[in-house]
Amino acid sequence: MLLAAPSVIHIITTGAIAGLATTAGAALVVFWGKPREQTLAFLLAAAGGVMLAVVGLDLIPTAWHFGPISQFFSGLTAGACLMALSINFLNRTTRTHTSRRQRLKNTGVLIAMGIALHDIPEGMAIAAGHEAAQQLGAIIALAITLHNLPEGMATAAPLKMAGIRRYKIMLLSLAIASVTPIGSALGVVALSFVSGTLAFFLALAAGAMGILVFQELLPTAQEKHPNWSRLGVAVGFTFFSILSIVM
Repeated sequence: MLLAAPSVIHIITTGAIAGLATTAGAALVVFWGKPREQTLAFLLAAAGGVMLAVVGLDLIPTAWHFGPISQFFSGLTAGACLMALSINFLNRTTRTHTSRRQRLKNTGVLIAMGIALHDIPEGMAIAAGHEAAQQLGAIIALAITLHNLPEGMATAAPLKMAGIRRYKIMLLSLAIASVTPIGSALGVVALSFVSGTLAFFLALAAGAMGILVFQELLPTAQEKHPNWSRLGVAVGFTFFSILSIVM
């Protein structure tokens, strides 16, 4: 069953706004410089705390409610595997005897490609959440927005250090940002033409976001500054727990 046109436009627009947080993060680095390690640690951990709250309080209970159980567990597994593969690709940096500028450039491009890969399931998560309950889609989108901001910074920092021109960095960040609404559109198509799969896609979003938190966000935040990362995850989880209850 096809979704109504206004609903489809709303889902894709929401995905686009969440994706543009990557561009906003890149712009902060390009025009104002790299933020302090404490700030990055807090932002990454807060995004992780937000996502844990979304997964534990909204996505998993809702997916379990819609069932069946086979869709729930297959969705969790598929989401976890998809995100783990994209993160492993992200973490694969080029180790060659090239110049420092080229190594920095390679690192920035690889980070950008890795972010683009896991923006697809994030976009699909927005569509699945919106189909279950409109406020759940908004909560997921806000969580992804908070997560994309420091990722945009992580992409722009090595490229700026490599001397890449500002407009090229911003164009790359816009290309990355476009992947999230594409993922949202793919989620709309899947939900429209494959009936009875909502539980699968909600569980897929939960699995993908859970792996993202435990394999990338929290370890990276801990490396940058342990104390600020602990504060960030506590603030992020508490804030979205309260927001989830209110909404």
